[in-house]
Amino acid sequence: MTSGTGPPLVGMRVLVPRRSEGPDPLVIATAAAGAEPTVVELIATVPPEDVTELDDLLMALGIGYYAWLGVTSAAVVPVLAARAHDAGTDLAALTSQTRVAAVGRSTASALEAVGIRVDLVPRGPSSAAALLEAWPDGTGRVLLPLGDLAASTLASGLRGRGWQVDDVVAYRTVAGPPVDPAVASAYVAGEIGAVMLTSGSTARHLVDALGLPPAGTIVCCIGPGTADVARSVGLHVDAVAAEQTPSGMVDALVDAVERARTEAPLSTASPPTTPPFGSEPPPRDPPGPDTPPFHPIRR
Repeated sequence: MTSGTGPPLVGMRVLVPRRSEGPDPLVIATAAAGAEPTVVELIATVPPEDVTELDDLLMALGIGYYAWLGVTSAAVVPVLAARAHDAGTDLAALTSQTRVAAVGRSTASALEAVGIRVDLVPRGPSSAAALLEAWPDGTGRVLLPLGDLAASTLASGLRGRGWQVDDVVAYRTVAGPPVDPAVASAYVAGEIGAVMLTSGSTARHLVDALGLPPAGTIVCCIGPGTADVARSVGLHVDAVAAEQTPSGMVDALVDAVERARTEAPLSTASPPTTPPFGSEPPPRDPPGPDTPPFHPIRR
């Protein structure tokens, strides 16, 4: 992140494509950097149409049937917590006899927020491949509650290493509500300076709901997987977070803004000619915040 005397993103409007119940860490981190977050619910997560299998597996989790619970998205946590509540218990109680693995620090934080101790978080990028690499050798049963769009990377990899895996759809990803027309107009006009993409689904639904952004809009992705999906739907990716956290995304955006300022092409226009003696100088653009005001010299 750039060093400076004030917040680095002052004056920038940033689209944050998610909404959570209560404070949203990405909204908070974006505002702390001086930007104006514009929250758009591009996607929503809903339980599966039939929750019978999910409920049955959660009850098995509660009696110690599984050696491990693997969580590959923070979005699964409120769904599991809600199902546990409807069954008259809580998610922390259901996992009290089971080790818990989280795909990354943000997912671990979501689990810890509902009272769950997390035993395994891979270092480096938050990805199913990284979690698979960090997963210890052993035998036993693993419960993987997944989104309906999740890849089979972790489930297949664990099965290949001898684990017995029950993977179940815990939530479905659907399009969010229609975007506020005022926000849509600002997006098309280039008044939104940057877009944060927190998953491949947000990338797809951004294009579906709003189209491709203007050339000057910075696109920042939470990780390489999201960036790959973003590129596949025609987005130009300007920044990818090195750390898959809200602060990591903001750091990546700040770096992209600084690069854009540094790499802005110099004007190729001819220098202005010297005005005739005694004439008024030509109009100038208003001074920037670090530029002293211009005072013409009267002769």
